[in-house]
Amino acid sequence: MSKASATDTASPTSTASPTSTAHQRPFWPNNARIAVSLVINVEEGAEYNPADGDAHADNIDETGSMVRGGLRNVTNETNYEYGRRVGGPRILRLFERYGVKASMTAAAVALERSPELTRMIVDGSHEVVGHGYKWAYQYRMDEAAEREFIRKAADSIAQTTGRRPQGWLCRYLSTPNTRRILAEEGFTYHMDDASDDMPFWDEVNGGPFLVIPYAFDTNDIKLWPPANLGVEEWGRYARNTFDWLYAEGAEAPRMMTVGLHQRIIGRPGRIVHLDALLRHMVRRPGVWFATRAEIAAWWAKQHPPA
Repeated sequence: MSKASATDTASPTSTASPTSTAHQRPFWPNNARIAVSLVINVEEGAEYNPADGDAHADNIDETGSMVRGGLRNVTNETNYEYGRRVGGPRILRLFERYGVKASMTAAAVALERSPELTRMIVDGSHEVVGHGYKWAYQYRMDEAAEREFIRKAADSIAQTTGRRPQGWLCRYLSTPNTRRILAEEGFTYHMDDASDDMPFWDEVNGGPFLVIPYAFDTNDIKLWPPANLGVEEWGRYARNTFDWLYAEGAEAPRMMTVGLHQRIIGRPGRIVHLDALLRHMVRRPGVWFATRAEIAAWWAKQHPPA
């Protein structure tokens, strides 16, 4: 089955067969066809910064002010500041208007440094997922350092939000130890996977551990340089993805992930396309907007490990 491109229009009445026959009934709650997982990456304030003792500034930069070595990139710092000060609250207000919940993959330090944003997240009943203590390269750590990194993040998130995270997403790459450490530290699920449209059970330490895959093709990071999609193309691609999965959901349930960033989609010229995507989705019956913790709980109940 070919994937819908940014220039194709996926038909919501398509009779295409599901790509996998492994995921059958029961459908999602209320017999929904599709679970939509909105994921906001909360990283601003936790990025690499020489002011925090880091060896370099973060190199993910939209401002064009690339700085090398140990110098601070103050211009890019203000771009991150926009995300937590303006972009994040703007996205949360949009979600409130539509009555939808999100999973906030948060670097713990970002929440510590943004108490007003953290309060909005908690008051809105959004889920907080572990995304590091700082927004750091976890894949470069040995096992002991990685375990301490995960523990510090979980403890900090519990302190700022009142609840320990159930899930985890690394910055870019996990390690061969990550999933085992998460299981041993009491986490429920892991997100560093792009192999399916649906949750599945992995074997970790001889027992089952839930994987809820992430998606990069519908992620708004595609809008940052080097950009793969223009913002209108991104909106069209995301709608096509939803329509195709919704059509497949007539035969077997499906899940769609939309990964977002406060400093990217939170800009006024971009959020209009997220608004249009949500408006497109909510018009359809049988759509379940769910946090990843809700998806994990439902999957464990309806599809327990063999």
